Amino acid sequence: MTPQPGSPVNQASLKQERAAKRTKKLEEYHRQQKRGKRNRLIGIVGGAVAVVAIIALIVTAFVLTPKAANYAGGGAGDASTIDGVETFSNTASHVETAVTYEQTPPAGGEHNRAWLNCGVYDQAVPNENAVHSLEHGAIWVTYDPSISDAELATLKAELPSTYVVLSPFEGIPAPIVLSGWNAQLQVDSAGDPRIGEFFTEFWKSVNVPENTAPCTGAIDAPGKVS
Repeated sequence: MTPQPGSPVNQASLKQERAAKRTKKLEEYHRQQKRGKRNRLIGIVGGAVAVVAIIALIVTAFVLTPKAANYAGGGAGDASTIDGVETFSNTASHVETAVTYEQTPPAGGEHNRAWLNCGVYDQAVPNENAVHSLEHGAIWVTYDPSISDAELATLKAELPSTYVVLSPFEGIPAPIVLSGWNAQLQVDSAGDPRIGEFFTEFWKSVNVPENTAPCTGAIDAPGKVS
């Protein structure tokens, strides 16, 4: 006998069907919730890993990036405090012609009215412009082009970030020569502690003709690296 519409049998079947649908929907809902939690967890973990990786890169870059040496500046330029420093009595005036200098490399004297912008050069720079930078308190660090890359890297680590010119120079009397205005030091090695002593005493010295004048805003020579 077929159950009639509205009979208790039909009503029970409808309830079971509805209950089964609700159960299925709840199961699907719970599955979606679990997937969502899992995806959020994966996203959080992935994001944390990315943040850690970025921090690690920043720290590594900070640690490995060479830092410029730090000197107080403004010394009196007292040569007697450093063994081996030579001093001179060059005068200062502006010229438009090439100059034959008493010292090699030059450590003062007549010079071009345009100073050389301070920085690192991998080519020889014009003497007349570099000497003008010395007049402003910069230190001109010259090296024999034959020194090793490791020696050059060690030398660069001794340099401040401003008021210094680094360049190769053919025919200098020592592997490395540091020149300030009317003062010069020859060293055989970039590890010589007198390099730091020279910067401490002569870098941005108060006894240069144009103390506090800038070392930027003029001319770059070919081969400027930084």
